Amino acid sequence: MEAEVLLQDDVEGSGTMLSWLASCLMVFGGALPYVPQYQEIQRSNNSDGFSTRVCLVLLIANILRIFFWIGKQFELTLLLQSVVMILTMFAMLHLCCMVQNTNRVSTKQHRLSDLDFRYFWKWSAFEDYLLFCFGFTVLCTVVTLLLLDSPVFVETQGSLAVMFEAMLGLPQLLQNFHNHSTKGMSVKMVLLWTAGDVFKTTYFVMNESPAQFAVCGSVQILIDVAILLQVLFYSQDTRTKLG
Repeated sequence: MEAEVLLQDDVEGSGTMLSWLASCLMVFGGALPYVPQYQEIQRSNNSDGFSTRVCLVLLIANILRIFFWIGKQFELTLLLQSVVMILTMFAMLHLCCMVQNTNRVSTKQHRLSDLDFRYFWKWSAFEDYLLFCFGFTVLCTVVTLLLLDSPVFVETQGSLAVMFEAMLGLPQLLQNFHNHSTKGMSVKMVLLWTAGDVFKTTYFVMNESPAQFAVCGSVQILIDVAILLQVLFYSQDTRTKLG
């Protein structure tokens, strides 16, 4: 009997440890793909291959997810993941701004205060990105306080959050298509995106998270695969041109 109790305790302890490790991977795993891209930008001193609109999509998605958590308190793990992701995107934007300002030939700078939509999210100063996100957060705060008692609003907010997150790779996909190249984009980043999206989609299903999260993960996997196909296609095209 004592042996059975000890075995059961070991099994429960192992399950708790695995659950804890899975939660840690969920919190910090989403930021890992950006480490090789960050290093690539630092190494080449060029950010042209990376679409900063990826940062825009993730910032909006994770700010919305935090407010969704206020209305519908799901796993704390996913809330912490959003905080880590927001900090990661600010780090990426800060690096991109520094590199672009270093390489800029023209003295003309584009600021948020110019209200020129042609240069939306192409601002010269990192502070403008912070200001935009602050304004968006204030707007979300006001609307959430007014409509928090509405289940329809809360679910819509959650759907918007995961819809934006599902579009994470789309700006990079479009930029690659526009450039007819994946040069400057870290393939390691996309591979880690794919691995992370498969993991988190499985996590969502197993933990019975809101359905929006599983749908988001599935769409992200499809976009990841499309970007990897671009890597193969454009690398073959380049080899053909080089003879």
